[in-house]
Amino acid sequence: MASPAASTVTTSYTTFDSPLGELLLVGEQSSAAPGGTALTSLSMPEQRGAATVQPHWRPDPRPFTEVVRRLRAYFAGELFRFELAVRPSGTEFQERVWQALDAIPYGTTTTYGRLAEGLGVSRTDVRALGAAIAANPLLIVRPCHRVIGADGSMRGYAAGVERKTALLTHEGALQPTLI
Repeated sequence: MASPAASTVTTSYTTFDSPLGELLLVGEQSSAAPGGTALTSLSMPEQRGAATVQPHWRPDPRPFTEVVRRLRAYFAGELFRFELAVRPSGTEFQERVWQALDAIPYGTTTTYGRLAEGLGVSRTDVRALGAAIAANPLLIVRPCHRVIGADGSMRGYAAGVERKTALLTHEGALQPTLI
């Protein structure tokens, strides 16, 4: 039996064909969001922990018109910061980490250590920071792909290191590799 809170929230979803594969966009009804829907998840194929379509979700591309417009602009190299109504759900710590991700500028990277230092997270809690980054439900929009290893390596990305590399190359933070 669904809880009363769950039955009053309408969850919609749609997909978007991107250069990285089909993206799943999920949103919940929100009177505070332009268009009436706040984005709750943006996930990629084969992503660890990705949202999966639930039977009670409603397929409807209309609430995602603005998200899709901005994603197209991003992939065309015309948008450098996503400003969308979002409603991620995480712990207080996760949400603090996710807000810090939002502050990493387009075309740049930071390290897990620098991010931890900026948040006042001790060296012993860097794994918790990594777990919070990995739990980011808003890939691309919330730029967890901009966090790399201290040695410049492409450490973990829920949708795969190849996609992380592709995003950073797209943003100019990495040079394309020639084959």
